[in-house]
Amino acid sequence: MKHGFRVKIKNFILKVTGKVRHFKKTKRCKYVWYGDTYVGFYVCPDLLDEKSIIYSFGIGEDMSFDNAIIEKHGCHVFGFDPTPKSINWINSQKVNEKFHFYTFGISNKSGFVDFFLPKNPEYVSGSLIDTKNVDTAAKVNVVMKSLEDIMNKLNHKHIDVLKMDIEGSEYDVIENILSSKISITQILIEFHDRFFENGTLKTKQAIQKLNDHGYEIYAVSDSFEEISFINKNAI
Repeated sequence: MKHGFRVKIKNFILKVTGKVRHFKKTKRCKYVWYGDTYVGFYVCPDLLDEKSIIYSFGIGEDMSFDNAIIEKHGCHVFGFDPTPKSINWINSQKVNEKFHFYTFGISNKSGFVDFFLPKNPEYVSGSLIDTKNVDTAAKVNVVMKSLEDIMNKLNHKHIDVLKMDIEGSEYDVIENILSSKISITQILIEFHDRFFENGTLKTKQAIQKLNDHGYEIYAVSDSFEEISFINKNAI
């Protein structure tokens, strides 16, 4: 309860100071929260059915978002996470037959890269970005792929929902996706502007690029971190 109260106070301050005006919803669409209280995203469910293709980048140790989509729509979810701790956790779970997991992540280009692990051993999420949360001396070499290469590998021409919780790499990936002109209906992003000195500006610029390519905000989480976009031509 205390944590929830602090979040509400923080979010109220963000609203009244105008620091989250760039998260203004510009598209009306029915939306539902999929996932646990603090781990999930808003999704427009009316556009999904059993034939929908869902890409979920950044699983960690929580599949509540992925399981909710499978349960509600009966569609296939393709999950991706190169984090060693996440891979071990997923391998220990009894996953739904419609969840397909891959041990590589998404980046703006394909290849092997250094992946920094969290400073706190209790945490799961690593990052390609040198942030205060990772230990640059504790790194592993992992495979990353561009979204275009991933879709070619899986033989997909369109993605109905692309969800990204990728610890600060979203800015480079967004630019790469938009320049590739990939067909996507909904894009769900957790923005990690808190990792960067100019983070708010980076997020504003990313939103503007998405807007310029026809994606508009239809839902914003209570934390102002999980933002849901939809192709304006979809509804």
